[in-house]
Amino acid sequence: MNKSPRDSYQLDQGRAPLYEALREFRKRRMVSFDVPGHKQGRGNEELTSFLGKQCLSVDVNAMKMLDSLIHPTGVIDQAQKLAADAFGADSCFFMVNGTTSAVQAMILSTCSPGDKIIMPRNVHRSAINALILSQAIPVYVNPSVNQKLGIPLGMAVKDVADAVAAHPDAKAILVNNPTYYGVCADLAAVVELGRRAGMRVLVDEAHGTHFYFSGQLPLSAMEAGADMSAVSMHKTGGSLTQSSLLLLGPRMREEHGYVSQIINLTQTTSASYLLLASLDITRRNLALRGQETYQRVIEFANYAREEINAIGGYDAFGTEKCDGKAFFAFDLCKLPVHTRAMGLSGVEVYDLLRDDYDIQIEFGDLHNFLAILSVGDRQVGIERLIAALTDIGLRHGCEPATDLVNEYIPPCVAMTPAEAFYAPSERLPIDSCEGRISAESVMCYPPGIPILAPGECVTRQALEYIRYAKEKGSRMTGTEDPAVEYLHVVLNKEAG
Repeated sequence: MNKSPRDSYQLDQGRAPLYEALREFRKRRMVSFDVPGHKQGRGNEELTSFLGKQCLSVDVNAMKMLDSLIHPTGVIDQAQKLAADAFGADSCFFMVNGTTSAVQAMILSTCSPGDKIIMPRNVHRSAINALILSQAIPVYVNPSVNQKLGIPLGMAVKDVADAVAAHPDAKAILVNNPTYYGVCADLAAVVELGRRAGMRVLVDEAHGTHFYFSGQLPLSAMEAGADMSAVSMHKTGGSLTQSSLLLLGPRMREEHGYVSQIINLTQTTSASYLLLASLDITRRNLALRGQETYQRVIEFANYAREEINAIGGYDAFGTEKCDGKAFFAFDLCKLPVHTRAMGLSGVEVYDLLRDDYDIQIEFGDLHNFLAILSVGDRQVGIERLIAALTDIGLRHGCEPATDLVNEYIPPCVAMTPAEAFYAPSERLPIDSCEGRISAESVMCYPPGIPILAPGECVTRQALEYIRYAKEKGSRMTGTEDPAVEYLHVVLNKEAG
């Protein structure tokens, strides 16, 4: 990867100022006449019994000694500066509305209504929703597809360069680093393209926390010189679910205040100190022990790949698929497994693991399943997964499937997401919507990448994929109709 993990910091990474302040608050046995109403757990015995008194005692409101997330000047400010130092960023914001809010803050602080942004089409729903909120115009770069695996890859540098040349007025380039399957684009080259064109480079690193703490993993956004990055600390770092970071590079220094204002448009004014403290503690843990931790995780994942491939019928793929283009690099902590040679879909393996073996993996699609390895994994869990997959192969394996359907469907864009979302619409049975323009999203969740997004033509290929995914048991979301049997389409508008 031609990178090395950071071995020195400018600040004392052994400190955890917000965590330390909460411990001091707990010692003072403060009498509470503010919110939250459970009053440090005393007013809700059942909840306190379930979560524990230690937890409820620090589920508190903003106050002088604990600072305030919407305008931090004390311990939260100190904790954010420590996080920026740990991740090699110029500055950092703690996010408690999930990485969704961090992705949206990047786009909303960059794009005004009518501005263009270059992005891959296989983005998370949070980016599509940000287009609706900002009324920005997407310039989609179709990712390459690995036909054998049936998965979308990253953006090839040439395709990004073509988009930049065709749309020199675009404000930014958005990059996934990595994709859900662990695929990375040539981020350094994309950043250089954006810099030469005067465009910001925004990076969705929801699954990339660990890139900052290992020399064996792909280049991180801040190392590559990106302008902003949204990092899900909870996914692979170990903080509490919904806690994330928004990192800013040095070129954003003058925009720091504006980004803060944008964040405060949508982020809660009642930030959870449980989430905030988990970010502070987790940052300290990763700064002090991240390199050795992720070395162990990589070894676990490589061992699992080798053993799963030895079973037969599975393809636990990794760096051997890298091509220096759209599959430029691979996240070694991801464990994606192609299942079609086993005669099973990834969704079927996903369900079997959960229902018959009490093993919960991240997701299954039509051809693959994904297990994510991180700071909490242990050898015994790896062995259980390998044994379960061996048993599934013996009990359920059959003739290799031949009905390969790619996970990525090239979009037919007729309107911007905002135009379609706010346009008058009508609700029709989804099977009768071919040729119309979708006013809402349809996606399998996880991973939350839309099959159809607002403003896109409802094509036969998209309908066939949705039908096939439902038959295989994929969990479909995005529509007003919980069963995804009806779709809102733009009124009196047909795709051209």
